[in-house]
Amino acid sequence: MAIYYPPVGFHFNVEVLGLPPNDQDVRFTEVTGLSLELGTEEVPEGGETRFTQKFPTRAKYPELVLKRGLLLNSQVVEWVRQCIEDFEIEPRNIDIKLLNEEHQPLITWHVVNAYPTKWSVSDLNASNNAVVMETLQLFYQYFTVDRS
Repeated sequence: MAIYYPPVGFHFNVEVLGLPPNDQDVRFTEVTGLSLELGTEEVPEGGETRFTQKFPTRAKYPELVLKRGLLLNSQVVEWVRQCIEDFEIEPRNIDIKLLNEEHQPLITWHVVNAYPTKWSVSDLNASNNAVVMETLQLFYQYFTVDRS
């Protein structure tokens, strides 16, 4: 009987589809916002004021947040700049791949119609010995999951 070990959460890559390939642009240190929640609407019970009914409405997705060390000459950051500064919003699909020890995808999240809503850089502090981090925040419509 084989023992199952859950996959590690630190071996992954992020690819913004439609941008020129760059081995550095797929390397992020953190991805958050891959979650799904069922929205609900509360309706007071008619005639009985002690109760409310809760009805399902639609799925809700939080914004996707990507973090990495500051990367110079990044096509992803150029896309973010065009969307935010030039207001040339071009939604793109994003693939987030959790990788196994052979660097093959175990699970791929296909994020649909994402566009940036915020870009930030970490504080610069001469008394702190830390790497400069950039954070990208993206709105997206939904995601699908492929399990290999």
